[in-house]
Amino acid sequence: MSAQSAVAPSVGAPQPTRRDFLYLATGTVAAVGMAAVAWPFIDQMNPDAASLAAGGPVEVDLTALQPGQQIVAVWQQHPVFVTRRTPEAIAKLKDPALLARLSDPDSLVAQQPDYARNATRSSNPEYGVVVGVCTHLGCIPNFLPQPSPSEPAPDWPGGYFCPCHGSKYDLAGRVFKGVPAPYNLPAPPYQLVAGKTLRIGENPPGNNFNFSDIVQL
Repeated sequence: MSAQSAVAPSVGAPQPTRRDFLYLATGTVAAVGMAAVAWPFIDQMNPDAASLAAGGPVEVDLTALQPGQQIVAVWQQHPVFVTRRTPEAIAKLKDPALLARLSDPDSLVAQQPDYARNATRSSNPEYGVVVGVCTHLGCIPNFLPQPSPSEPAPDWPGGYFCPCHGSKYDLAGRVFKGVPAPYNLPAPPYQLVAGKTLRIGENPPGNNFNFSDIVQL
């Protein structure tokens, strides 16, 4: 099964949203004291709702995804953040100064498959794949990839910010210390196939990660 991709940028800060994932179709742009960043949106007209509810794999074409951008896919009725990281962002994820600020920098809590238990929480460092649901109360965090001295928080390294209660995550979805969210953003089973096709909901050969085994969505 495959998904059609579409770019749907808009300007202005998004309003906080809860678990009604239909609102993801707005494809809003986060701009908090910095240049706007386009959020292309994956139009999931296929597979149908029954297939999604059953947990069938969803394929996403990554060809148009540029470094520094994110697209949002839907799998099992969950938003899945798919990010293409720049070399600078990948290096930042290994920075000891950042690791010291994180609650679970080594991904010891079972919030991801074994092949994503590393510094980038991914099978390929260039691409991040996490379920975009804050582990505090289920809000959808904003994607704010650019570092900032003050916005949305002091010494912001780039990552995800939940506007509901201020939980913060880095660009690998690792949660910061001292915020309401207790765990890293969960990562779904996935694999990269046929060059730049991402198949969400299916493990690479030889792996048997079950998404229901994560500690918390």
